[in-house]
Amino acid sequence: MQDKKSKNKSQEEFNSDDMAQDSIEKEESKMASAEGAESKNESEELIKKINELESKVSELQDLLLRKAAEFENYKRRTEIDQMNLLSYAAESFIIKLLPVVDDFERSLKHINDAKDTGSIKDGIKFMFDKLLKILNDQGVKKMEVLGKPFNVGYHDALMQRIDNSVPPHTVIEEIDPGYLYKDKVIRHAKVIVSDESTMESSEIKDEDRNNTEEGN
Repeated sequence: MQDKKSKNKSQEEFNSDDMAQDSIEKEESKMASAEGAESKNESEELIKKINELESKVSELQDLLLRKAAEFENYKRRTEIDQMNLLSYAAESFIIKLLPVVDDFERSLKHINDAKDTGSIKDGIKFMFDKLLKILNDQGVKKMEVLGKPFNVGYHDALMQRIDNSVPPHTVIEEIDPGYLYKDKVIRHAKVIVSDESTMESSEIKDEDRNNTEEGN
C-alpha cells in the first residue's frame, strides 16, 4: 500500500516536472520570438537611419560641389575685375587731362594768326594753371625748394655754387621742379646748392674788414 502511494507520488512529481519544463520552454520560445521581433525592428530602424544618412551625405556633397563651383566663378570674376582695375586705373585722370590737350590743340591751330604775343602768353599760362589744378586735385603737388636746406630725400644736387647771402647747403636755384604724390616723392627736385666755402668766404671777409678797421 505504501509502495503504491510512493509510486503515485513519484508519478505526480514527474508529471509536475514535465509541466514545469513545458512552461519554461514555452516562455523561452515567447522570449525568443519577442527578441526576434525586437531585433527585426532594430534592424529595420537601423537600415532606415542608414538610408537617411546616405541621403543627407548625398545632399551635402551636391551642396559642396555647387558652393565650390560658385566660389570658382567668384574667384574668376574677382581676378578679371582686378585686371581691369589695373589696366584702366588711370582712365579718370586721363579724362581730366583731355580738356587741357584740347586747349593746346586749339592754341596751336591759331598761334600763327595771333598778332598779340601777350594774349598767347596769357593763353599758355591759363592752360598751365589748369593743368596744375588737375594735378593738385589728384594729390600731385610741386615742391617749394628755394631757400630750403638741402635734403637728399627731396633734392638732387647738380652742383654747388658760392653764395654769401645764404648759409652753406641751401638750395639757391631750381633746375627741374620736384613733385610729391600725396606724401610720396615721385620726382626729386634738381637743384643747385650753396657751397660750404660760402660761410668760410663770408668769415674771411668779416675778418679782413675787422683787421682793416683796427689798422685804421
